[in-house]
Amino acid sequence: QVQLVESGGGLVQAGNSLRLSCAASGRTFENHVVGWFRQAPGKEREFVAHISPSGRSTFYADSVKGRFTISRDNRKNMIYLQMNVLKPEDTAVYYCAAGRGVVDTTQETEYDYWGQGTQVTVSS
Repeated sequence: QVQLVESGGGLVQAGNSLRLSCAASGRTFENHVVGWFRQAPGKEREFVAHISPSGRSTFYADSVKGRFTISRDNRKNMIYLQMNVLKPEDTAVYYCAAGRGVVDTTQETEYDYWGQGTQVTVSS
């Protein structure tokens, strides 16, 4: 069992940065793929980024590539999403998710555990 708690969301102006954190509990966390997803008002939840259990492999949605960076510290059971050059279209609730045996990391159904989400609002 893995529990996830996100933090770090808030209101920022376009062009600024935020760093989201996801605190994980559970003995086998280091064996899980971790993804960040987001859901904007009136839209479906969408994939943002994922990181492999070791942290060596990452993948990003085209919409955030070059601006967002996902990382993890397995010693601290933490995952991070550094978000730079934020745009109003990045406004959403951001969720972290974890799963083992994930095949398609962009599909939310592949993940077993989810956090409660943290709101990010980017003003123009």
